[in-house]
Amino acid sequence: MVGGRSDPVGVMLHGRQEQSEVLDGLLERARAGQSGVLLVRGEAGVGKTALLEYAVGSASDFRVARTAGVESEMELAFAALHQLCAPLLDWLERLPGPQRGALRTTFALSDGAVPDRFLVGLATLSLLSEVAEERPLLCVIDDAQSLDRASAQVLAFVARRLLAEPAVLLFAAREPSEELTGLPELVIEGLQDADARQLLASVIPGRLDERVADQLVAETRGNPLALLELPRGLSAAQLAGGFGLPVAVSLEGGIEERFVQRLQDLPVQTRQLLLVAAAEPLGDPALLWRAAERLGIPASELEPAEHAGLLQVDSRVRFRHPLVRSAVYRAAERAERRRVHLALAEATDTEVDPDRRAWHLAEATAMPDEDVAADLEAAAARAQARGGLAVAAAFLERAAMLTPAPSRRARRALAAARTKYEAGRFDDARALLATADAGALDHPDRAGVHLLRAQMAFASRRGSDAPPLLVRAARELETVDPDLARATYLEAFSAAMFAGRLARGGDVVEVSEAALACPAPPQPPRPPDLLLQGLAVRFTKGYAAGAPILKEALSAFRRETTLPPQEARWLWFAGWVALNLWDDETWTELTTRQLELVRGAGALTALPFVLTICTSVHAFFGELTTAASLAEETRAVTEATGIAAALYGELSLAALRGREAEFSELIQTSVSEAQARGEGLALGVSEFLGGVLHNGLGRYDAALAAVRQAERCYEEGPATWALPELIEAAARCEERDLAEHALERLTETTRASGTDRALGIEARSRALLSAGDAADSLYQEAIERTGRTRVRVDLARAHLLYGEWLRRERRRVDAREQLRTAHEMFTSMGTEAFAGRAERELLATGEHVRRRSVDTLDELTAQEAQIARLARDGLSNAAIAARLIISRHTVAYHLRKVFSKLDITSRNQLEWALPDSASARQPA
Repeated sequence: MVGGRSDPVGVMLHGRQEQSEVLDGLLERARAGQSGVLLVRGEAGVGKTALLEYAVGSASDFRVARTAGVESEMELAFAALHQLCAPLLDWLERLPGPQRGALRTTFALSDGAVPDRFLVGLATLSLLSEVAEERPLLCVIDDAQSLDRASAQVLAFVARRLLAEPAVLLFAAREPSEELTGLPELVIEGLQDADARQLLASVIPGRLDERVADQLVAETRGNPLALLELPRGLSAAQLAGGFGLPVAVSLEGGIEERFVQRLQDLPVQTRQLLLVAAAEPLGDPALLWRAAERLGIPASELEPAEHAGLLQVDSRVRFRHPLVRSAVYRAAERAERRRVHLALAEATDTEVDPDRRAWHLAEATAMPDEDVAADLEAAAARAQARGGLAVAAAFLERAAMLTPAPSRRARRALAAARTKYEAGRFDDARALLATADAGALDHPDRAGVHLLRAQMAFASRRGSDAPPLLVRAARELETVDPDLARATYLEAFSAAMFAGRLARGGDVVEVSEAALACPAPPQPPRPPDLLLQGLAVRFTKGYAAGAPILKEALSAFRRETTLPPQEARWLWFAGWVALNLWDDETWTELTTRQLELVRGAGALTALPFVLTICTSVHAFFGELTTAASLAEETRAVTEATGIAAALYGELSLAALRGREAEFSELIQTSVSEAQARGEGLALGVSEFLGGVLHNGLGRYDAALAAVRQAERCYEEGPATWALPELIEAAARCEERDLAEHALERLTETTRASGTDRALGIEARSRALLSAGDAADSLYQEAIERTGRTRVRVDLARAHLLYGEWLRRERRRVDAREQLRTAHEMFTSMGTEAFAGRAERELLATGEHVRRRSVDTLDELTAQEAQIARLARDGLSNAAIAARLIISRHTVAYHLRKVFSKLDITSRNQLEWALPDSASARQPA
């Protein structure tokens, strides 16, 4: 056998000076307060772990936290994250409440609601940031390709959000997982021939034939571990003369095969001890020895494994290389593996770690066993309670496989499918759903299969295939669970309204007819029940018939400020209905509450959808700075979570600002994607906003072309909002019949609504088709009514249209007053296209128009401006960090730059440095 050096890390670092300097640079920048992230990538045995160890050795002034992916633990959610954070939990109390609770629940330190996985990511970011504040932090994550998916998601989330912390995250992986793709990389390749030869010579005593060296270097492609392992077992004659060298093999397989060969030279009980260590990924020596005792393996059997350089046991159990672990586990017979897992299960404390005990029992079980399946089901419930959806699904999936009774097996497969769906693993969920569907399910569970299939269709595409599936599921649930049936009909309504004109079956009329036939809810009806009834009546008997019930539903949602979770989830939909009823006041109240709930719970997965609606509405409130800030927050959330949001908010901003090129680019992306998945709502929104854009620019023919479809699809929400744009464009293009017909459609909604905004828009639209005193009176009514609302864009447009009419009536003095007001409002809001239109009209009256000065805010980046506004509005650094999904140290870093650019020295000065109207404040 060929000997090795006592310093294996030093040997593996041979020829790695350049790579070591890269790590030195990361550590040095962290000492100066700048975070660093690096993925060290390369094939097995190339020296990745040695480089990580070099970094640890070079970071004596750092606090070091470590974890590693283990293939057998890839289904145990947050296992690697827990190992990394365990030494850092003393800092947990410094985190904001929701973040602290999320980590405590995730790590089974306390009970609590299932936390959003992105809240766990934000909490981890905050935790690492707090730890690094006292002393630089180095986090080392080895074998990242084998991380459990939940840990990989969180660590990738953190890696992309670090900026101004004295912290370094070092990953090592053979190939990056989907979660880690895109991180900065250091690719490690085989050694150059000269370095490879030197490494061989340094570890092989005696003479090495040149031809042998050439073949070994070629066969290993300079892989350091292969260079150290492949010569083992070769005789001196083979090394000196090349007699009987093995043929080339695949590199990873070749190294693992060498480890397997070395195992054969060990005593039987030593191999058994190695198998126990390979099957127990925690690295807990006490657990290893308890299991070994049950198998009758004495402690002396460790010595041969240590002498062979395969295993080390001190405060932790560590294999020389991950390939040793996999070689040991794969080389064992299945029966031997099951025997070892049974010993580990018996050695695991039921009170301390019941879930891992259940998992080992499952691995030890070859035949269906209801007791083991029940233990797994209980473990799944505990895992789900602490937010481990992925591990809960894994437990349930394995439980289903071990369940003897067909009907119970199908039910557990259905439960596993639902948990996979909730964890975002749609492909896995579909496979389990097929298993459940093929099983012996009774009627309630069969309905559950159809409901889950429909929910997955809506969640994954928001397209036209979801509504009919949801209607079918709701019908099946009527006799089984009427409450769930009504909730499913509401889901069907939301899906049908998203599908809009692209619906293929299950349109709003079909949903309405089915919902009306559903058993009546208990009395008095709850807010969601009223919402369902109002929508069903609205789409079967007309807008006017449904409006009173919908108003009652909205009032009920407003009255009950503390709704149970199953009802609070409909706040977004109630807010959407309020917009369709021209009720901006109710929308503001309900959506503000929803944002508070979502942010308070840290439900980052729900944020993009809520924020994009808020962006659009605040833009039309004339609060474009707030809308832009919300759009920036949406980008921050989508960047951090990878959850794509619709582009409605950005489209609204581009339309109101009159930025045609930007709008066209966004429309092209939005419409093509929406058509592909059958989301007709996007078509309606793009048409409506196209009308706003072109009316603002004064291109009435283009505006008319954009919104002409609205008159035919007026029952869609966006098409209803497009009717005023159609009336204005048609009136300017002298298509009076079209304008009058659209006004009839509009009046049906505005009279039923009765809000000041609705009646003000009707008055403005009717004035465009009126003359003389009637027109004058209608314009004044429009200004008076919209002036009582928050929608300042509508008010400014009423002044603009009135001023344009007055100028054409040759009442120039009166016209100037209205146009001046409109111009000032549009300019202050940043609605540039309408401001330009008002300016042209003012110039036509002989009025001189003052140009707006450049805002100091233009010097700030988008993120700096957003942080500055939030700080101005009184949010703490921690609150800003939670909202923007960054650390509070990053907030402080940006604020220092803001202060420098604005030439101020404190947060108190932001109020005058960034003036903004009180009405433009963000919702809480």
